Amino acid sequence: MTDDNPRRTGKCRCGQVRFEVNSEPLITMACHCTGCQRMTASAFSLSALYQSDGFKITLGEPVIGGLHGATRHYFCAHCMSWLFTRPEGMDEFVNVRATMMDNAQSFSPFIETYTDEKLPWATTPAVHSFKKFPSSDDFPALLSEFAKRHR
Repeated sequence: MTDDNPRRTGKCRCGQVRFEVNSEPLITMACHCTGCQRMTASAFSLSALYQSDGFKITLGEPVIGGLHGATRHYFCAHCMSWLFTRPEGMDEFVNVRATMMDNAQSFSPFIETYTDEKLPWATTPAVHSFKKFPSSDDFPALLSEFAKRHR
């Protein structure tokens, strides 16, 4: 996934909201929680975590949907594609739905979360699995390992 130009673009299904990231992902994930299952109408959601300062909306204006609390999920107001999430208490990060990226085929989940809620037949190639979400103590090592594997 790493190259000389880390700029990546993405968009919603209808193309009315477009965005770009200007850095490599910090980590990629699959979330098996029932909330993600319901919001994606699938077995899990796929995402890539980025620093917020490398992410920008280039067209349109996303709206908040899904959760309306401290964690904010952003969607296209027209086609309702789930584009990205601003995690509670972590404004320095944005969690972009990897399937909204123009190069979605290059994203593979490094970790999977909420495996205690996953559908029994759902599998991913994730290197690490967590029954819930990894603790904040686990993240430095996970980010370091991800970075080493994706240089």
